[in-house]
Amino acid sequence: MHLNPYGEYAVLLAASLANDWPGDRAGIEERTIEKGMTMRFPVASDDHVLTRAVIDDWLRVVDEPDPDARAGLLDTQMAAAAAYPRLTNHDGEGWHLHYRDDDAALPRVLAAVISVGTSLHLVTRGMHRLGRCAAEPCRAVVVDVTRNGRQRYCSVRCANRAAVRRHRAQA
Repeated sequence: MHLNPYGEYAVLLAASLANDWPGDRAGIEERTIEKGMTMRFPVASDDHVLTRAVIDDWLRVVDEPDPDARAGLLDTQMAAAAAYPRLTNHDGEGWHLHYRDDDAALPRVLAAVISVGTSLHLVTRGMHRLGRCAAEPCRAVVVDVTRNGRQRYCSVRCANRAAVRRHRAQA
């Protein structure tokens, strides 16, 4: 039974788009499929630009250190993407919820999925489980999905660089 169908994959999708923005609309849709979404979207000429605006708005949540303010931003984003949850059984996946209308415009669906998924991720794992890489000058988004909740770096490479910097500063 899926209780959180939009949690981890949705927030990881948003981070993937933020950290490595696709050059065109096809790249966005390809990334959605790589990260677990199965549906295709009708093509609109402004999908690339409007999806970038969704990601830029989501980055405000990433960069907000205050949990109350972060929750307020997410509430605003979810309200803007508000739709009645719908039961669906598309692609033979079994019954599950979609938190969106059936209009299926790529930016609108991503706004709903990402805001709900981020909210579910943060309330189930902790409001501190989203941020930027702690290794300067890296600014990549880090989605902490670790068991212990202490992921601070976007990659092993950044973690190692930070460790070397700390070691050299002590010497």
